[in-house]
Amino acid sequence: MNKLVFFLGGAGAGKTTLAKALAARRKAAFFDMDILLRPAAEAIMTLHGLDPADRDSEDYKKLCRDLGYRITMDAALDNVKLNVDSIVVGPFTKEAADEGWIARELSRIGRSLLDVEVKAIIVSLSDETLYKERIAARGSKLDDWKLRHWDVFRASLVSRTVNWPLPSSSILHFDNSGTDPALAADAIERFVYPEE
Repeated sequence: MNKLVFFLGGAGAGKTTLAKALAARRKAAFFDMDILLRPAAEAIMTLHGLDPADRDSEDYKKLCRDLGYRITMDAALDNVKLNVDSIVVGPFTKEAADEGWIARELSRIGRSLLDVEVKAIIVSLSDETLYKERIAARGSKLDDWKLRHWDVFRASLVSRTVNWPLPSSSILHFDNSGTDPALAADAIERFVYPEE
């Protein structure tokens, strides 16, 4: 049974870093919503006279958010259908709250939770200051809005849950506040591939 692994959580928590480490170790397909959506988001935002680097405003969410999730899931599901372990990165806030979302997504390719092992890793940090430090340290234009509007953005850093009907052994709340990336990657790999 192949795996569909989600790395969820707020910006700066380290979702992408952890997901890339696992993908490299296991040669799994890797799908980061930010990367897949970027060319379309830049074009759409520019066409509307908006900041092409904005990834957080209400305008961005209205114009681009759902498209990004559709692009990402279509690519991931195509690989799942090929029986390739697939790793998906993104906040997935609305999707994780919807109990039936994962079943509907898998049904698009004629699969279900009975024949695809879905795991969710909710990545977080111990405090808001650490999020801000890590976001600032990235030096990305895509984070400018977050830092300029920190009082608004910080609301997205709340604790998250996954309401999909997964066994508790398939959901990991991972505090990524530590400073040793290899130890973090080891822990994630043991969670996703406990049978080995």
